[in-house]
Amino acid sequence: MLTPYEKIWDMPYDGFSDEKQAPRWFGNFAWVLITAVFKLCFRIEVTGRENIRAFKDAGGVVIIGNHTSFLDVVCMYIATRPEQWVRFMGREDLFGKAGGLLGHILSRVGAFPVKRDSADRTSIKRASRMLKNGELVGIMPEGTRRGKSDRAPRLHSGAAFIARMGGAPILPMTVRNAEYVKQKGRGLRFPKITVEYGTPVLVGDFDFLPKDERLDACTWYAMREVFALSQRIPADQVDMRALFPEDKDYSEVFAQHAVPSHASAEVAASLREDRLKKAMKEAERAVLAQLETMKPAGSAPEAE
Repeated sequence: MLTPYEKIWDMPYDGFSDEKQAPRWFGNFAWVLITAVFKLCFRIEVTGRENIRAFKDAGGVVIIGNHTSFLDVVCMYIATRPEQWVRFMGREDLFGKAGGLLGHILSRVGAFPVKRDSADRTSIKRASRMLKNGELVGIMPEGTRRGKSDRAPRLHSGAAFIARMGGAPILPMTVRNAEYVKQKGRGLRFPKITVEYGTPVLVGDFDFLPKDERLDACTWYAMREVFALSQRIPADQVDMRALFPEDKDYSEVFAQHAVPSHASAEVAASLREDRLKKAMKEAERAVLAQLETMKPAGSAPEAE
């Protein structure tokens, strides 16, 4: 019997949890099939993959990217598998399409729903729990495909908020040329698609800013890294004012206050160290609790 897809949203695919993991048979089948098609048709290539592989068995990561096509998330899925799974935040209305069939498909490759343009506490808590379990969460902070709707592109700070709640770094990535596969008024095309991962951004590096601006600034900075990858130019040459005209521009702020750069291996090692310290503290508390239960009733404390 198929597991209800609503139940799969809260089941782990990866990570440190001892809970029963989500069924993987469909996700594995889909990955083999889709990867074969993309390699044949689009000659898909992944660069910077070591930046995501460094976090395997180390801790959770929020992966963010620019959103130009529905194929962006497919490419992100292909690029992380088979060694790692990525849990996508997808628009809630997608899960009910085709009588719920799309919901089954999306859920069985790791996606879960989020309500657009609202503070969806359920999804935020779900994503945070995944990160604490050492899973990858994929988010497109623009919220909609650039140039494919009448909605103005905006930066949403949810990715930084979730990363902070989950104690996870943010990893910028980009997908190049997916938007050219199907353009309005043109037939299907087969460009070479490239996925590229950058280096991690830490939410804590923005604590020098006023508290009410830290998450917005972190998201702005991380998305500038994304577009630097996409355009293959230095980050300080990305024209964020043109990309996000309705959002605050932080170019001057970061020109005056450089944010430290981090290697993925360095951040992953820090996450492993934090996990080890936490495990040692929990083991120490367990031993003390056990000794407390073994203490004879009514025994007097030892004299100093």
